[in-house]
Amino acid sequence: MARDIIRVGLVGYGLAGSAFHAPLIRACDRLQLAAILSSRGAPDRVGSMPELIACSDLIVIASPNATHFPLAKQALEAGRHVVVDKPFTAIVDEADELIRIAAERKRVLSVFHNRRWDADFLTVRDILPQLGDVLLFEANWDRFRPEIKMGWREDAGPGAGLFNDLAPHLIDQALQLFGMPDAIDADILTQRKGALVDDYFDVTLHYGARRVCLRSSTLVAAPRPRFAIHGTGGSFIKHGLDPQEAQLKSGMDPSDPAFGIDSNDGVIVAPDGSSEPVRSRRGNYPAFYDGLAAAILDGAPVPVLAGDARIGLDLIRLARSASKRGRRLQLPAASSPAG
Repeated sequence: MARDIIRVGLVGYGLAGSAFHAPLIRACDRLQLAAILSSRGAPDRVGSMPELIACSDLIVIASPNATHFPLAKQALEAGRHVVVDKPFTAIVDEADELIRIAAERKRVLSVFHNRRWDADFLTVRDILPQLGDVLLFEANWDRFRPEIKMGWREDAGPGAGLFNDLAPHLIDQALQLFGMPDAIDADILTQRKGALVDDYFDVTLHYGARRVCLRSSTLVAAPRPRFAIHGTGGSFIKHGLDPQEAQLKSGMDPSDPAFGIDSNDGVIVAPDGSSEPVRSRRGNYPAFYDGLAAAILDGAPVPVLAGDARIGLDLIRLARSASKRGRRLQLPAASSPAG
């Protein structure tokens, strides 16, 4: 590997690969997108995983969720650094094996939790201390998609469904802010006629007297606030999703000065009822790959630890169990990824 350039092999050229990973990889001066393995038409396409491994120092897995584990394992065992799109793996045991292999081979293993660099989430991290003791934290991610769009995300099988798609992001954000909860309860449903996978969830994380509510639905035409946070020092309300996904889908270059600018202001409401607009920080998805390159080349901290993603997977497992049993589950004491 050249001292200052990392050759990247990308697996998958659907939405995740073409709209997210490829442009962000190309935007990083220390990365070179060397080849793509995909059944779709793609530039610099290769026909097999061994071919991709042979021309790459870093393998990025952006293929369907059920393939994450075997492909990441193959790349790690070949001595390559690996990034896996979320969800990290389908089950916790697979995550544990990948973490073990990466440690044995002394390779960097990270998970693409890009929503840590959403404009609104960066803003929430900044303003949270102004709200005093936060007792109710609500994060909503709503869509209106009554029609079922055929594809692997809508097919019954490992890694499919709305909960596997969006809960990893929402749970990761909650863990970053508050650490491990004391207990969890959840309601995970299939609401649309003809749907084969879940398309609604409502998860509550318990932290003593604090409640962290994470919700998503495919049948909400008037979206709820993306964040509604209430504490002893006031409330923060923010509508609208981070713009970076839409910008990447439209073909905007991540180096464009407008990239990551969120035009939807939030508002802080003080205990006396007065309000003050809060301008969102600029979103920064390029920070993930900049940080990853620094981790590989300079020994800097990995931008998203695989262990953090593994903890999120365990909460996803517990949430499904709580929903199935219809009751709150207490969590054993564990180390916190917050901070």
